Amino acid sequence: MRLAAVLFDVDGTLIESEEIHRQAFNAAFQEFGVSWHWDRALYKELLAIGGGAERLRHYVARAEPDLQTRADFSNFIDGLHKAKNFAYAELLATKSVALRPGVERLVQTCLEEGLRLAITTSTTRENVETIFRHVAGGRIKDAFEVIGDGDRVRAKKPSPDIYVWTLNELGLSPQACLAFEDTPRGVQASVKAGIAAVATVTSYTIDEAFPGAVAVLSDMGEHERPFRVISGHAHGRHYVDIDLLRLWHRGAHPQLLVT
Repeated sequence: MRLAAVLFDVDGTLIESEEIHRQAFNAAFQEFGVSWHWDRALYKELLAIGGGAERLRHYVARAEPDLQTRADFSNFIDGLHKAKNFAYAELLATKSVALRPGVERLVQTCLEEGLRLAITTSTTRENVETIFRHVAGGRIKDAFEVIGDGDRVRAKKPSPDIYVWTLNELGLSPQACLAFEDTPRGVQASVKAGIAAVATVTSYTIDEAFPGAVAVLSDMGEHERPFRVISGHAHGRHYVDIDLLRLWHRGAHPQLLVT
């Protein structure tokens, strides 16, 4: 079976954006007049929870559980999350945020080689569109055939639901795909869906273990800026290209006849 599609997470995978999300949460807390502040250490812990609204609910349950008894608690969380997303869009528009090394090159090469592309993320469609609008001059926004965003499913990663939804939209089997993720829960979601996953770490996940990943890299690399292999095999390559994608895919599914 040939590799037919490559699936990409967004935050931390396409761009290194988690620090901007953290700052946006803190801006929303200030706007809402709550005394919370998420430092890097706390936010690293909270990243184990997929989805911004889910992260907020988890934090409230842990830090101020009495808030959950408010009659308007659901509206409170929704409003806080919307304020955070607005702050995130403003921050992204004012910062010089680039695609991670190798992303634009790999996306373009996949399109040229006839590989289908899709997004599989826990973030909202609003945030995906914000990234496409403000990063890389919007050059990759039309590259993805399917946008599997966090609004499509109820259960976020490490649930495989967003992958299952995306596979249904593509009309492909898990064995025809390869995924890129940046967190252990993202890799876990992909593997649960039967899709081989490659991890490209961020400043928040560089010291994490990625069980199930076929390879763990510093990033996707460029011709003049090789990636660093943290675990797994890069088959002598120094940046992610189509041949390496196919080698990973073939190695993950040795029981399949690949032609």
